[in-house]
Amino acid sequence: MASYKLHTPAGSFRAFKALIAAEYNSIDVNVADWDAAAVKSLSPTGKAPVLETSNGVIFESNAIARFISGLRTDTELLGCSFYQKAAIDAWVDFSANDIEMPACIWFYPVAGYMPFNEVAYEKAKGDLANAMSILNTHLVDKTYLVGEHITLADICVVSALVYPMKLVCDKAFLKPYGNLVRWFTTCVNQPAFKAVIGECPLAKKELTAAGQKAPADAGKEGKKGKKDKKEKKGGGKKEKAPEAAPAPAPVKKVEHPYKILDKTNPSKFSMDAWKKKYSNAATYDEAMKYFWENFDQEGYSIWHMNYNYNDENKKLFMAANAVGGFQQRTDEIRKWAFGVQDVLGQEDPCKIEIKGIWLFRGDTVEHMKNANDDANWYTWTKLAGQDIAPTDEVKKRVHAYWCNEETLEDMPIADSKVFK
Repeated sequence: MASYKLHTPAGSFRAFKALIAAEYNSIDVNVADWDAAAVKSLSPTGKAPVLETSNGVIFESNAIARFISGLRTDTELLGCSFYQKAAIDAWVDFSANDIEMPACIWFYPVAGYMPFNEVAYEKAKGDLANAMSILNTHLVDKTYLVGEHITLADICVVSALVYPMKLVCDKAFLKPYGNLVRWFTTCVNQPAFKAVIGECPLAKKELTAAGQKAPADAGKEGKKGKKDKKEKKGGGKKEKAPEAAPAPAPVKKVEHPYKILDKTNPSKFSMDAWKKKYSNAATYDEAMKYFWENFDQEGYSIWHMNYNYNDENKKLFMAANAVGGFQQRTDEIRKWAFGVQDVLGQEDPCKIEIKGIWLFRGDTVEHMKNANDDANWYTWTKLAGQDIAPTDEVKKRVHAYWCNEETLEDMPIADSKVFK
């Protein structure tokens, strides 16, 4: 297994990018004890973060994050087309050029990393507001920055905004940016983000730096000005400078049960290889032949899912949106799951059903339910696994769910989404 060692100060938002990407790709990255001298000897720039790999050193945070993101293609952190790759790069560059600098100038004095400067502070707030306005407009009809699930674009922009959003961007400042706040909170509450940055509550009140007037005191120069003069003459008590906000303690990572299972009970079946075969095979028959030749019923199980409230489905587009949201909320177990969900039926006469068949690591559906609360609104029936060998009828049914494009169970397929 490849070995990766990341050199970074504790709590660095620049390191968040690579570490979050590593969570999504299930890549083990060892964060070394901080040693400034080691960083200077490793990086051409002498700056952190820097990543040690078996092939050499990678420096600059975005390059490191792109490298980690590219170690797996099925998670599509770098996109699934040339257009998406370019769009993701555009937002990564936007984050580096338009967000990181004003964000740092605003929150660094609060964190005690640099002295407060009123002119720099005002410009930084204005520049960050402009960047947030661009993001807010882009996100008006989107859940994520690029495509239908989290990519490196979201990871980099969120990482740059974590500390401003926690420390200085209060409710009044964020009021015009409702779309951005919705997107930000969606991202930071994903398990892969939480594993790296912990909880991320939004700032209720802007923290101030030493030498900075509290926002509530702005414009109160009359009586306060006289008081300041009096204190200077009489040697009145000096206000205690606010303490710098501490860097967050590293969050201890808890291994996912699937990751533990991979170590304790390794399987000959490769989910990555299967997903590539399914995507690239010349025909569905070729893909399914490969699947059944390699399926490991001791290490994997196959489940049929049926929505418990199909009678409440009235619109096809709403059912399709529900399936899309379901799969987005299943990102936590993407490495260990594959599934096809279908919206079946029609609106006139109205009969719309959501069904699917999934492949999971292990012999239980509980990890799916723990990762995605919506999974509890489905009835799950095991078709094959440790105690159930796949019959010819099961194989035929799986083939239909994973391969049919027109009809399924005597109903038209209105929409179909593949989770891979």
